Formats: sequence, structure tokens, C-alpha cells
Amino acid sequence: MMIDPVTLVVALIIASTPVLLAAIGELVVERAGVLNLGVEGMMIIGAVTGFMTAVETGSVALAFLAGMAGGMILSAVFAFLTQVLLSNQVATGLALTLFGLGLAALLGVGYSGQQVPVSADLFPPAMQAIPVAGPILFGHSPMIYVSVLLVGAVWFVLRHTRTGLILRAVGESHDAAHALGYKVVRIRVMAILFGGACAGLAGAFLSVARVQNWIEGMTAGAGWIALALVVFASWKPWRVLFGAYLFGGISALQLRLQAAEVGVPVALLDASPYLVTIVVLVLISSDRTRAALNAPAALGKVFHASG
Repeated sequence: MMIDPVTLVVALIIASTPVLLAAIGELVVERAGVLNLGVEGMMIIGAVTGFMTAVETGSVALAFLAGMAGGMILSAVFAFLTQVLLSNQVATGLALTLFGLGLAALLGVGYSGQQVPVSADLFPPAMQAIPVAGPILFGHSPMIYVSVLLVGAVWFVLRHTRTGLILRAVGESHDAAHALGYKVVRIRVMAILFGGACAGLAGAFLSVARVQNWIEGMTAGAGWIALALVVFASWKPWRVLFGAYLFGGISALQLRLQAAEVGVPVALLDASPYLVTIVVLVLISSDRTRAALNAPAALGKVFHASG
């Protein structure tokens, strides 16, 4: 069976969007010097709250907002523990993921198999019917276009605005930023909330727009892939977009290879996106000097205000 390249590209874009949204939010968090390993937990909470809202209200827009709110609430807990109580960021992030997975499973009881509304088309059918370009460029959920615009917005803010300069300064040296009078804790909390909103939105897109169902544990490691993508992208927004689409392409391709019944074990095809991610990270980590130059200098370090 031949693999249609147009449908493959369309599937690639859809599969990569949840990871892209979560990764671009985590990039902002890490550029502020905070390492939040709770992305998976925030995504799954966004998925269940978004799906519940879609079922109860019949509104896709409200579902996405609810997903963002769910992710932000969980990230606020992380922000309070790490920035106010000064708990260990790695341990707190891992606990956040475990808590999120358990809470989502509890909240989602009874919602599996429920019907959700379909997102309205952004472009008219005539544009979607254009050969090749139509399905690829004009046949998607509005949130897919939002994800690309968000990458551009994050790049612009970090590169060309005072806000981005302050955020990067906090991530490079929180002590120097504090000495200049910047509110380090406040800036980091805002970055953490932004990352939580993006992760929650990613989860809501996954359950409401992509899968259109609630399945316990449906993120299936997407949050961890998002964390890896930030490192893969060297903390640069446009590279996150490229990395997400690469991961999405491998995910879409392996599903089609399974359907084509190629002579490769199904388990190996299922694992292929994650294996490729590991290989890429190993290759990046092999050049430790370059990795150290790209990483925010204060990443993961606890900030103690000295007065």
C-alpha cells in the first residue's frame, strides 16, 4: 500500500501540535531559569478539563480556555513550592506529573466515549479543496495556526522586546537581575504560569481536537518529548517548531507503516519516535561545551533574595 504524502504531511502537522504548544511554553519557563518537569502532568490536566468542558458546554473555545486554566492552576502550585517555599525544582516537577496523572484519571471517570463538538473551519471549503496546498495549508483546526503564531510571538518577545531581555537576564543570572532591581520571583512565576497555560492548551487540543475522546494517560509521554525538544532546539523558538514537526512526522509515518503492514515489529514502530528523540539528545549531549553555551546559566538554580 502506497503512503499518500499529502495526508502524511497533514497528519504530521496535527500530531506535532500538542508537543509544539507544550515545548514553546516550557522554553519560556527555562529561559527564565526554571526547570519544570511537570509538563506531562499539566498536559493531562489540560486534556481532561478541556474535554469535560467541551462535553458540558458544547463549546470548543471554552474547552481550550478551560484546558489553559487547568494547566495554569497546576503550574501555580509548582510556582508556589519552588519560588516561595524554595523546594527542589526537579523533585517538585516530578511530583507534579504524578499528581496530575492521578487527578486527571479521577476527574475523567465517566467521560470516556462522550461526544464533543467539532472546531469550526477557519477557511472556506473552496480553499481546502485546492490540490496538495489546500489540505496542507487550509484544512486544519484554528489552534494549529495559533501554535505557529505563538512560536513567532515568543521569538519576537525574547529577541526584540524589553520584556524578553529581562526574562533572559533572569535566566542567565538571577543575582545580577535582582541587583538591578528586577523582581526575579515575580518574573519567574509569570513565566511558569505561561508555560502551564501552554501545556494545558496542548492537552486540551489533544483530547478535544485531535483524538476527540478522553482516554486515561492519553498524553503517553508527550510532555517528556516536549522537555527534550527544548534541549534539542537549544532554547530557540524556531528550532522548537522544527523539532516538533520532526517528531510529528516520525509519529505519523510509523502509523502509516503499521497500516501498510511492513515487515517491522509493531512495538519497534511504536517506539520509533521516542528512540529518535533519545538518539538526537545523545548526539547533542556529546558536545557538552556547545550545550552549556546555549543553556540558560541559572537554569534550575534556586534564587535566594539577599535583601
